[in-house]
Amino acid sequence: MTQTYRAVLVGTGSVADSHARAIEETRGRVQLVSAVDVERDRVNAFCARHKIAIARTDYEQALREDRPDIVLVAAPPSLHAAMSIAAMESGAWVLCEKPLCASLAELDRIAEAEVRTGRYTACVFQQRFASSTAHLRRLAAEGLLGRPLVAVCHTLWYRDSSYYAIPWRGKWTTELGGPTMGLGIHAMDHLLHILGDWAEVRAHAATLDRAIEVEDVSMALVRFANGALASVVNSALSPRQETSIRLDYQRATVELTHLYGYTRDNWKLTLAPTAAEEGNSLVQAWQHFPPDFGSTHAAQLAEFVADRDAGRRPSTSGDDARRTLELMTALYKSAFTGKPVLRGTILPGDPFYTALHGGMAAGHVGRPRPEPVAG
Repeated sequence: MTQTYRAVLVGTGSVADSHARAIEETRGRVQLVSAVDVERDRVNAFCARHKIAIARTDYEQALREDRPDIVLVAAPPSLHAAMSIAAMESGAWVLCEKPLCASLAELDRIAEAEVRTGRYTACVFQQRFASSTAHLRRLAAEGLLGRPLVAVCHTLWYRDSSYYAIPWRGKWTTELGGPTMGLGIHAMDHLLHILGDWAEVRAHAATLDRAIEVEDVSMALVRFANGALASVVNSALSPRQETSIRLDYQRATVELTHLYGYTRDNWKLTLAPTAAEEGNSLVQAWQHFPPDFGSTHAAQLAEFVADRDAGRRPSTSGDDARRTLELMTALYKSAFTGKPVLRGTILPGDPFYTALHGGMAAGHVGRPRPEPVAG
């Protein structure tokens, strides 16, 4: 008999609607029994909109009385780790919005709670879960594209003062970072999912135009364990918005261009001039896409439910989640210290292990100094 899972959603801001739609697409496998938000009017409106029976303002009460099998965490970032741990301690598995937590130290506390409770916490990285990405990974694994050589990963978005007017945004203690952690983390995780382990990062970050504590732009050069090199830009300052990943393999360039989500139609393949003899077979393999589903919360939730059924660790948790968070941490460390950072070197005792800014953020990061006045 197929099991039905009881779910609680905590946080009913804009992303919560995506979670509600994802649950609807499970066709009864997951039932959203309650939603929680500190703002009573907002949670009431959300529950009315999605026909959810119970609206609460007390998270602990929801865990205690609604007995969830799954908790979906969509609250502000600084609450993610504590809420995830509390959910696991109540007996639930957790699917938590990005960023999963504030530091590698918090991630280790989540890992300790997983061992203690036998439950898991996974991060929402829906960009990984489109069928077209699985298709690309298969072609790469089969060697049809040749070795990956060069990559470009851009999250060029625009966030104005009204976006940062929400009290928890733009602050290290509550948003946990700027477009690196809050915006570009999706594309960077997607890049890692395709290219694998990273080895070294060199980065810059700056607060150029927004009145916020955190950066509003960051740039990084990433060296991967397989030798590939990637250029990464994360921006909240770009009026023409675009998310893109370009992958230059030995035999072809593969490009993905979109904004907040994609399907197979967002991809483009360009053969290398030297791949003429193999071109037809590669094009045929590329065009043989599986049934198309996009990079949605529903796609990730479907896999999460399958993992719950099997009792296995979900992807985007454990070491998989750590690879992404460690890259974010290393990017900030490199930006603040001006030095390259190797993977595996940010350990307990390093100030960046407990805080993404390493205690070096007195206010703004990298704000350009005024030009000297002549005379």
